[in-house]
Amino acid sequence: MKITVIGGGSTYTPELVNGFLARHDSLPVDELWLMDINAERLEIVGGFARRMVEAKGAPFKVVLSTNQRQAVSGASYVTTQLRVGMMPARVADEYLGRRHGLIGQETTGVGGMAKALRTIPVVLNIAKDVREVAPGALLVNFTNPSGLVTEALQRYAPDVPSVGVCNSAITTKMDMLAGLKEALGEEIPPERAEIKTLGLNHLTWYYGLTIDGEDMWPKVIEITLKELRTPQASEPEWDPRTIETLGMIPNGYLGYYYYTDRRVARQQKWPPSRGEQVMQIEKDLLRQYADPKLKEPPADLMKRGGAYYSTVATQLLNAHYNDLGEVHVANVRNNGAVPTWPADWVLELPCRVDRGGVHPLPAPALSPVCAGLIAQVKAYELLTAEAARTGDRKLAYEALLAHPLGPSADQVQAVLDDMLETHKAYLPLFWK
Repeated sequence: MKITVIGGGSTYTPELVNGFLARHDSLPVDELWLMDINAERLEIVGGFARRMVEAKGAPFKVVLSTNQRQAVSGASYVTTQLRVGMMPARVADEYLGRRHGLIGQETTGVGGMAKALRTIPVVLNIAKDVREVAPGALLVNFTNPSGLVTEALQRYAPDVPSVGVCNSAITTKMDMLAGLKEALGEEIPPERAEIKTLGLNHLTWYYGLTIDGEDMWPKVIEITLKELRTPQASEPEWDPRTIETLGMIPNGYLGYYYYTDRRVARQQKWPPSRGEQVMQIEKDLLRQYADPKLKEPPADLMKRGGAYYSTVATQLLNAHYNDLGEVHVANVRNNGAVPTWPADWVLELPCRVDRGGVHPLPAPALSPVCAGLIAQVKAYELLTAEAARTGDRKLAYEALLAHPLGPSADQVQAVLDDMLETHKAYLPLFWK
């Protein structure tokens, strides 16, 4: 079996390699192809990946390539973890928002839109190669903004099986289990727990947790409220009243919507932005990866973020390959799983994964306090996806106008002009 990683020069790749090594008995990879357009970086990360695999007895071959079509050809699975423009583009996205008094973030708000415009044409081109030289392969998208990119994939490349994945749900589940361990006095293995969540990627609400089928949600809410009310919580992530009212726990990215002024104020302390911090972390990681004696991921890898990334990736591929019918949180068209929303909307929700694909499970509709925001952001996503595919500036204008974190109407053109000029090198469709 051949698995291809597009963006194989990412500093995340060693964790992913570890995941494939740990699951090789059930997910028998023969060839792991790492593809990247940055040959120098690919050589560093790929060389480290090869040493990792060799240290475990070389159960599979690691192949490095700068040729996307060659790397995709004949693959059973193709994963995407790319960043168009690399880290400097992320930093530019952050400061784009800051310049205009808006949220400056890589997946949310104007920065997220800029990233989507750069990324969607590239990922659709990957889908074209999958269609032509790896028909039937499952395209697993990790590239942010994951939900929006997956929306574009399923809308404009519906004949290519695809799914969007994110580590937010599993990270939240592990945090909840840690809280329950302290309260219940026992450690609960994660495979016994199932988290319930619904919304869009980076715009979901967690509304349930079961252990061996038993409802633990009242206890989770109780623990959460207790933590929020402790004297040590000088600036808690949420205010208790909001959690009490919702009866749910928002995804962390909803803080940009619920406490926008607070988040914008934090940006005044930059530099460094998060992107600038990650650039330094990556510099240090690449220096370590280049060490010919290094054969295990360094202890400070998680400074990069992305906890449980390899777990999410390999569990989903394993469930698909082995026809396990496991439940995983993923981004797919809901196909009527949430009857109050259009069936063709890509949502993030629990899905059953088997050899036949990734099947969304029926979910209760969110209340209007959540559904209204979902509808507004989905409108922005649909406009952005079409703008990215076509280079239509009017659609891009409308997307900014629709976004609840976008500029005031009389500033939309100024922000759009700044966005397109900032990333001109990566937005050829808008500069034809």
